[in-house]
Amino acid sequence: MLDVAPVTIGTVCQIAMRVQIRTATHPIDPEPRHVGWEYAEPITIADNVWLGGAVIVCPGVTIGQDTVVGAGAVVTKDLPAGVVAAGVPARILREIGDQDRVEVPSS
Repeated sequence: MLDVAPVTIGTVCQIAMRVQIRTATHPIDPEPRHVGWEYAEPITIADNVWLGGAVIVCPGVTIGQDTVVGAGAVVTKDLPAGVVAAGVPARILREIGDQDRVEVPSS
């Protein structure tokens, strides 16, 4: 994590190996970038989010509750709750629905 701004991670999240959560960013304008300007935007990851291996979460992104982000995705924009997203940049592939329900054994 590069947490120059707040990073909020909800409960029961699954974050795989090599995930990068990066709040720091730089201006596109060459002049302030040349003199080293840097700023940050907060990241929010809601409850029960699953980030697959090597996902990169970019500055200012919010990922909604129950969302799954596939391995290697680069999340550049907000993702709503209850979707599966993947790719570079990450795109919503589908909503999570009845086809994803499995029987959870009781303890």
